[in-house]
Amino acid sequence: MLEPVRRWPSIAHRMSLRWKAIPRNRYLHSGRDLLSELNARQLVADVTRPDDFAKHLQKTRTIYAGVDPTAKSLHAGHLIPLLCLFHFHIRGHNTLALIGGATGLVGDPSGRMIERSLSEKAQIESNTVKLTDSIQQFFSRATEYALDKAPSLTTFTQLQVVNNLDWLKELNLLDFLRGDSVKLRMSAHNGITFTEFTYQLLQGYDFHELFRTRGCTIQVGGSDQWGNILSGIDLINKVEGNTGHDEGCFALTTPLLTTSQGEKFGKSAGNAIWLDEKLTSYLDFYQFFLRTTDADVERYLKMFTLLPVEEIDAVVREHEIQPERRLAQTLLAKEVTLMIHQKEGLEAARVATNVLFGTDYSTLHAKDIVKSLADDPRLVLCTEDELLGITLPNIAAKFGLTSSKSAARQLAIGNGLYLNNVPQPDVHFKLERSHLIDGQVAILRAGKDKHLILALR
Repeated sequence: MLEPVRRWPSIAHRMSLRWKAIPRNRYLHSGRDLLSELNARQLVADVTRPDDFAKHLQKTRTIYAGVDPTAKSLHAGHLIPLLCLFHFHIRGHNTLALIGGATGLVGDPSGRMIERSLSEKAQIESNTVKLTDSIQQFFSRATEYALDKAPSLTTFTQLQVVNNLDWLKELNLLDFLRGDSVKLRMSAHNGITFTEFTYQLLQGYDFHELFRTRGCTIQVGGSDQWGNILSGIDLINKVEGNTGHDEGCFALTTPLLTTSQGEKFGKSAGNAIWLDEKLTSYLDFYQFFLRTTDADVERYLKMFTLLPVEEIDAVVREHEIQPERRLAQTLLAKEVTLMIHQKEGLEAARVATNVLFGTDYSTLHAKDIVKSLADDPRLVLCTEDELLGITLPNIAAKFGLTSSKSAARQLAIGNGLYLNNVPQPDVHFKLERSHLIDGQVAILRAGKDKHLILALR
């Protein structure tokens, strides 16, 4: 059983205090340039011309990463390229997030054999609006998180979100096909499908457009985008020739993250871990990271948090001495939840975790319990008539904690029916207001992990 959040080891608190005292130059650089920092955090899968790239970054540059609007929210898998982009952001570089409102209509090649329906097109338009808000919120909260941890950081330039539909929707097909950029790509004869060709061509056009209009020289993407990004660089080189932009353009790809068991990160039985709390609750988001295996936790701490790598190494060493205390996982869950959902979301996750996995309810308050589990199906609002003066087995059966009254009574006799974490073997025990937390909430549990939280309206 997971340790309740209230028992966070003191090392997490000590680390937080130490990090807040770290001077800006140590926090940002730690003796490493940006590319070395990204490598230390295992955020780099491939990079073009690393030595030239490192020199290129000695001046302020413009970088972009793209997201196709295939969903209405960011999920945990998006965090890797976005956090990589964020590291450029806090170093003072200009950052762009591109929503593929046009390329999303084509689709990243995946064997699709039929045309998108009109309803899908409408959904992509809706997703584009929602993803724009989601990306802006992520950068806003991540910036607040960074400034809270290192107050001496300067104010960052504002992230800009662009939509490639803005320049592709008016593109004339005949002019496009007659253009040098397309002729150059068509002459390559790479033996790819038409969909692959179209998507790669449009993504290359995006890079060229951002290079031409905004001076963007770097694209960040997942490792599956390596070929597409190189195609854009090749296009820029051929069309623009000697641009005078120092060493030219660069590609940086991030790992497509899987767990140590090879499972796709952020997926559980086909369900993504969303950054939107309406789709994935604070509790489930926090628990996802808290359940990280020992084999993955060091890598995730480096990738998903802004904690200095040296601090992470120290935590992992202490974690390895007593892995059962789950020091590293607790710190990971805390930091990522704080960055994505801020203090309010973290506190809600802490309370809900204590309710469902804790052993001591003495510090819990009814209003916090209800707030933390507001959208959880295990929380049921009741009237006094439904709750007070009724035997506990009857309540358990009435609200579905057990399959029947008789099953509830048998469970109670076997010390398996709990009220506020205390077994209640008396089948005639009646619930009264004095038994409720703050006179408002009763936490029932059947066996080890089946919960029912009843709150008076």
